[in-house]
Amino acid sequence: MRLACCILSAAIFFANFAASLLAESPLKELGFSTEKPSTKPFVAVDGGYMIPYTLRVPGSAVDIEMIPVRGGSFRMGSSEDSAEHEEDEGPVVEVKVGPMWVAKYETTWGQYRLYMSMYKLFKDLESQGLRKLTDNNSVDAVTAPTELYDPTFTFEFGQDDNLPAVTMTQFAAKQYTKWLSKLTGHQYRLPSEAEWEYACRAGTSTAYGFGDDPSQLEEYAWYYDNADELPHLVGQKQPNAFGLYDMHGNVMEMAIDGYTEDGYGSLAEKTQPMSILQSIHWAEEADNRVVRGGSFQDDPEALRSAARIGSADREWKEQDPNVPLSPWWFTDDPSRGVGFRIFRSYDSVDEDTIKKFWDVDNEDIAFDIEMRLSEGRGTQLPVDQTLSEDIKNIK
Repeated sequence: MRLACCILSAAIFFANFAASLLAESPLKELGFSTEKPSTKPFVAVDGGYMIPYTLRVPGSAVDIEMIPVRGGSFRMGSSEDSAEHEEDEGPVVEVKVGPMWVAKYETTWGQYRLYMSMYKLFKDLESQGLRKLTDNNSVDAVTAPTELYDPTFTFEFGQDDNLPAVTMTQFAAKQYTKWLSKLTGHQYRLPSEAEWEYACRAGTSTAYGFGDDPSQLEEYAWYYDNADELPHLVGQKQPNAFGLYDMHGNVMEMAIDGYTEDGYGSLAEKTQPMSILQSIHWAEEADNRVVRGGSFQDDPEALRSAARIGSADREWKEQDPNVPLSPWWFTDDPSRGVGFRIFRSYDSVDEDTIKKFWDVDNEDIAFDIEMRLSEGRGTQLPVDQTLSEDIKNIK
């Protein structure tokens, strides 16, 4: 079933992409209006208004809905007098968040499978010498995820287009956002931990984005008590005040930050409110990346806005027989409850910083990828808005 779906996705991409050159807009034009909209949501910014928009991925029928979220300052974490405070959630620090667009839903299989289909497409382009990686275009290099070692694990709960995509590593999620960005000319990325919590809280300072009462979770989230031990189609529960669905539960969502067991102690020493970039704890280890929001497998306390855990890549790849272990996929729970959501800043991130959001950030991960590529078990090609020109020439 999985193979057939991936082949179908690839076939659709091959058939349509070459004939679907996207006339790209300037960075802020997509989702931006100079006239005040008559309906909400919208966010007023200099010279106009941020508005919701639907991104049609070039060459496909795949859409991604993006919602404008106003900027502001908020207090990240939970205080020691909170009923369910954990040591890694404090001390509370104040962060200033800029306006941004946030995906209305968690990234779905319908969206992620298109990126998965790039593996075959890249292999075909590579074999015919149509798109070569050179020193001049290496900045645009994207790796496509290899085929799954055990599809029955990843797809045990199905692969409906509207189910959240799961079991990819943070590196794979980062490369997905780079692939999407290079195709469209807009900067998509994983959120910082602060941006994610700000979007989840939606203006609140309570345990959840709707208040403090966990008995209300039934209305907003899929979690252990109501999910029947499986993820559900996105958007089935109520959204938060920003119009974002499943910020609590369904699947956990990755942030860009490295996880710190002692919480935000190092941030508390900085002048506050600090900027988003000042708040990021850039990851250094191969694993231990921040994951937020809780999943269908979790109890209510794990779904709180401030709750956080660190990834455990070795444990989450325990059944992976590959050497080296896959840089793109997990093979063990709780990874079937781990996915991601894309963000886009109103103000673009500078070139050096966006590389941190997209590319390899650890020597061990880089080594694993290089080993796979050298053995022909992976593929890496430059991606930009001219990709369709080469696709048209595939024989």
